[in-house]
Amino acid sequence: MATFISVPLKKSSEVDLVKPLWKFVTATYPPGEEQAEYLRAVEEVNKLRKSALGRPLDKHESSLEILLRYYDQLCSIEPKFPFPELCLTFTWRDAFDKGSLFGGSVKLALASIGYEKTCVLFNVGALASQIAAEQNLDNDEGLKAAAKFYQLASGAFAHIKDTVLSALNREPTMDISPETVGTLSQIMLSQAQEVFVLKATADKMKDAIIAKLANQAADYYGDAFKQCQYKENLPKEVLPVLAAKHCMMQATAELHQSTLANQKKKFGEEIARLQHATELVKTAASRYDEYVNVKDLSDKINRALTAAKKDNDFIYHDRVPEVKDLEHIGKASLVKATAVQTPLSQKFTDLFEKMVPMAVQQSVSTANSRKADTVNRLIGSMREATNLCNGVLASLNLPAALEDLSGEAVPQSILEKSRAVVQQGGLQSIEQLIKDLPELLTRNREILDESLKMLDGEETTDNELRAKFNQRWSRTPSGDLYKPLRAEGTNYRNILDKAVQADQVVKERYNAHCEMIALLCKSESELSAAIPSANPAQTLQGSEVVNVLRAQLAQLDEVKREREVMEGEIKSVTFDMTTKFLTALAQDGAINEEVLTSSELDTRYGSHTQRVQQNLRRQEELLSQIQVSHQEFSALKQSNSEANNREDVLKKLASAHDSYIEISSNIREGTKFYNDLTEILLKFQNKCSDIVFARKTERDELLKELQQSIAREPSAPSFSVPSYQSNTPAPASSGPSPAPRTVFNPQQPQGKPQPPARPPPPNIAPQAASTSVPVNAPMAPSSTNPPPVAPTGPSQAQGPPYPSYQGYPGYYQMPVTYNPYAYGQFNMPYMPYQAQGQAGYPVGPPAQQPYPYPQQPPQQPYYPQ
Repeated sequence: MATFISVPLKKSSEVDLVKPLWKFVTATYPPGEEQAEYLRAVEEVNKLRKSALGRPLDKHESSLEILLRYYDQLCSIEPKFPFPELCLTFTWRDAFDKGSLFGGSVKLALASIGYEKTCVLFNVGALASQIAAEQNLDNDEGLKAAAKFYQLASGAFAHIKDTVLSALNREPTMDISPETVGTLSQIMLSQAQEVFVLKATADKMKDAIIAKLANQAADYYGDAFKQCQYKENLPKEVLPVLAAKHCMMQATAELHQSTLANQKKKFGEEIARLQHATELVKTAASRYDEYVNVKDLSDKINRALTAAKKDNDFIYHDRVPEVKDLEHIGKASLVKATAVQTPLSQKFTDLFEKMVPMAVQQSVSTANSRKADTVNRLIGSMREATNLCNGVLASLNLPAALEDLSGEAVPQSILEKSRAVVQQGGLQSIEQLIKDLPELLTRNREILDESLKMLDGEETTDNELRAKFNQRWSRTPSGDLYKPLRAEGTNYRNILDKAVQADQVVKERYNAHCEMIALLCKSESELSAAIPSANPAQTLQGSEVVNVLRAQLAQLDEVKREREVMEGEIKSVTFDMTTKFLTALAQDGAINEEVLTSSELDTRYGSHTQRVQQNLRRQEELLSQIQVSHQEFSALKQSNSEANNREDVLKKLASAHDSYIEISSNIREGTKFYNDLTEILLKFQNKCSDIVFARKTERDELLKELQQSIAREPSAPSFSVPSYQSNTPAPASSGPSPAPRTVFNPQQPQGKPQPPARPPPPNIAPQAASTSVPVNAPMAPSSTNPPPVAPTGPSQAQGPPYPSYQGYPGYYQMPVTYNPYAYGQFNMPYMPYQAQGQAGYPVGPPAQQPYPYPQQPPQQPYYPQ
């Protein structure tokens, strides 16, 4: 009775997990113990996949444990690695062979970790069903194990049904489609319920309980049968088993319910239920006897029915009701699909436990960007204020105007600025840095262009093949797949364009101050000679205006030094949001990065922001006071053309120093920017190269499959078989069948000329004949061998229009009695040979009687003796 359905395993192609995962780990984590630990974990995951999918699995719980561990590990690493960017393609074949359970053998390759998880979970359900089918149902342990594994299989298939479409984002193969796995889940649940029926029977539970359990099992099998019945991929082996199991479980329920009716003295109902059970068993035996064995159940029901009828006929005489009038049997379900909750394996150990999920990594990256923006905003505002301050002082020729009261010596501040310029390399260092910028820019452009060129080439090839094969070219279009990469490439190109504009601004500023910067690089004597002299202003030496102006400049210097201290403090602030993001992900299942980061930034940088704003307001007040004091100072100075020329030169020198410092900083930042961008673009190029290589491999495999598919297709359209070939079965043949041949109708004119008639045998004059037969005289038909009648029309074909034998088409085996030189011996007329199932050879219009060839006299030696 116990015939159970098990599901075959899906087969996967080999995949190298090490290389892409290794690349991500080495690119994301710095060298050290943490990186080494993750690299070892990558090796372990690759070994685990080979153990789970790279070899045949035994139908044992230890093999299932390996599959469960690999599935748990996939669930663990899915949120921690950017699999869409790693170009990992997983290839799986349809679990069902063509003409078997649910359809054809199809191979599908997808760069999706969700696809890998789905297929592995399918194998979990399939292997669980196989293990359950191998259990010994004659003991209690085997029954418990079978029920457990069937419920696990049902849960695995049900989980795939709910998640496969969202995991793949495309049409799945037939075996993992929601309809198929939904049916498999129902079948596994039905079998688990049947196991409980067997266990209840073995435990000798009450008939009422067994009847309800069996009726529920019949209901489950009926639902599974309905799900299979109206599909195009109609199961050839499963449908009969499901129908038979439905009948058998219902018969079992009626059998035990009849016992309950007997206990309640309802003998007519007992007979009616047993009769119904008998009909159900007969149906199963007559239609599905090759799939299930119902003999034991049938014998049991027949014995009970015979005894019940005998007792009722002789003792009770109770009326036997109609089946439709019987009370419905209750239902009781003891099974439930096991929910898929990771970890499925009790022995699972997360190899990447310390690695944070990608959601956290992305949130940390975004938080770091927000932090960098905040720091840059604060430091940028302070540097901008410093540049403004220097510009205002340079325009007022301060503090050089206060140091140049003599009108002849070089002011000390100018000398300090000159030494600072010389120490930083002077004009030559800037010129060398400016000369290197175009080379760095060109290198980055070439890397970016080469990366995008690879994508363009692969996309062009993909479009050409898609146009050639149309719907057969079923993989994801390269244009859709490359959208993120192209957006990234466009972003890099915009960055380079903006960098070119910034380089041009720096060059223009350098050209504007180049002459004065060169002057600052000269010696003190050359610098003094280049600065015009003016009349002495000794009278301003002890002026109160000068003292006030110097005090204000000292306060302004203090403000600038305070900014330098604050800049260092702001840069030194460090904090890690990983812990907070992990906590939020564990509690809420999602991360509100903006709210959490903004709150942390306010806490960390709130006081620094207030101090910066106070510093900027203080500088603004001092600059206003300095401008008023300078106006008073300028009114006291002697005004002449020489003094004005000297002051203009001093202003230009001060401005040239400030410009030199800023230009040097900008060019060095630009050089660092280009070098950093080169590393980023190289990673981008590797990413493009990897995905193009993966797409090329996928393209080659798909091309190979399409070529094989095209080769298997018939080269000519199908045509209808003539009736004379299809009505009568062809004779059996052990050898290969030759190509079909057209049979012509001798009564209808043919376009092809008729072949000449078979020539008669040679007319040999007898040497000695006791009884000679005239040449033209027709021979009388033999009494034992009547002459055959020539066909008057096309004969009905008894098979193919050729003899069934080993040989080349058109060859006919010579009749055993045929000998053109021996007709006289056997006294037989010539009979045109006609193979079995073949119309006669085309000849002239047939006569009423066959025309016999002239026969020879009795056998005489032909050759001289």
